[in-house]
Amino acid sequence: MPAQTASEKQHAYMIKTPIPTLVMSLALPTAASQLVSVVYNTADTYFVSQIGTSASAAVGVVFSLMSILQAFGFGLGMGASSLISRNLGAKNEEMAFRYANSALFAALAVGNLLLAGGLLCLQNLMRVLGSTQTILPYACAYGRLILIGAPIMCASCVLNNILRAEGKAVLSMWGLCAGSLLNLILDPLFIFKLRMGIAGAALATILSQAISFCILLSAFAHGKSIVRLGLRWVSHCPADYINICKNGFPTICRQGMASVASALLNVSAGAYGDAAVAAVTIANKVYLLVRNLVIGIGQGFQPVAGYNFGAGNRRRVKEAFRFACLLGTCLCMAAAAMLLFRAGAVIGWFRDDPDVIRIGTGALYYACAVMPLMAYSTYVNQLYQCLGFSRAATLLASCRQGILFLPLVLILPRVIGLAGIQGVQPAADFLTFCVSVPFQIVFFRHVLSEK
Repeated sequence: MPAQTASEKQHAYMIKTPIPTLVMSLALPTAASQLVSVVYNTADTYFVSQIGTSASAAVGVVFSLMSILQAFGFGLGMGASSLISRNLGAKNEEMAFRYANSALFAALAVGNLLLAGGLLCLQNLMRVLGSTQTILPYACAYGRLILIGAPIMCASCVLNNILRAEGKAVLSMWGLCAGSLLNLILDPLFIFKLRMGIAGAALATILSQAISFCILLSAFAHGKSIVRLGLRWVSHCPADYINICKNGFPTICRQGMASVASALLNVSAGAYGDAAVAAVTIANKVYLLVRNLVIGIGQGFQPVAGYNFGAGNRRRVKEAFRFACLLGTCLCMAAAAMLLFRAGAVIGWFRDDPDVIRIGTGALYYACAVMPLMAYSTYVNQLYQCLGFSRAATLLASCRQGILFLPLVLILPRVIGLAGIQGVQPAADFLTFCVSVPFQIVFFRHVLSEK
């Protein structure tokens, strides 16, 4: 018999390896990537917080801008990865290459458009995202440099998702981790040693993103990936881009609405002063750490589901979903238990301001109450998306920080004041869990039925 090609070996690995082993082998690198990424984000918040409360609040404002950039980058990346994993599972490599290269080209184009548009109306953009007059100088200094890095940020998201889609999660991990660790080194150097202030944090971020992009690109240049990059695979057919966008639309909605949600939360918190904005920003960063670990596990589960669905093995898709839910829920329960007893100390580590600690601690208490439900609702959404059911996936993705969040953020602060600001995201998460249950039951009965 002729020797197996790398593609054939990877195909056999994805459809024959026992599910717990396979999901863990992909989930651990992706979760580690997310952990390092959040640690860098958290450290970024910590270093900037040493400048002052207004500077700390500016991180929350610019986080909304970064969510917009990531919405497009991850949207194109996740849209392509869903198509890539299913096509590789069905042994249709040419189409997988085409979707990958087209998504990368689109990401660079969109990144440049966002760069130009953002710089033209920077101050107004920062105000819309929730900046007060005292926060505005810090937000503009930070946001200006983040926008300059927009094309690289969007392209890195696509390369990262291509590697994950083909089951090369370790290669993806090295790219993300190297950039994030570099950021940890550059932040204190630029902010304090070179006295660049908040602009130093932004410069550290875009330099780190550039290094991540180069490392990810080198994996393709040295033939370590199944997918190949080249202009000849960039599609000239609008239908291919529509297909990528359709499959990535749930992610665009999820990330885009996260930006809108963050901006509205900043505006609501701004009524209680810069300390409230800083407290909510810090509490959400901590909450995001746990959520990103959950998403990391899900990103390990998605290519498993896509490959096996493409190969026609529905039983393994269900098994992968159940195992991911078990793993993610155990992680959430452990994190909630730890944060519940150390909430005040965690907030105080970022900013030793009594008002920030008081408000942030309350927000973390609410978050811990619903944290164990987070994994299940996340994976129901990811299941729909990775198998190409974009309408339902978009609806589910829009719940957490859109359909359910937006009414809550407009109503709760008016009804119960500051407690409404602290509890709005956990309330939206609980309702998202409730909505996800019937979606999962219907999907298993009608799409993943083995009859």
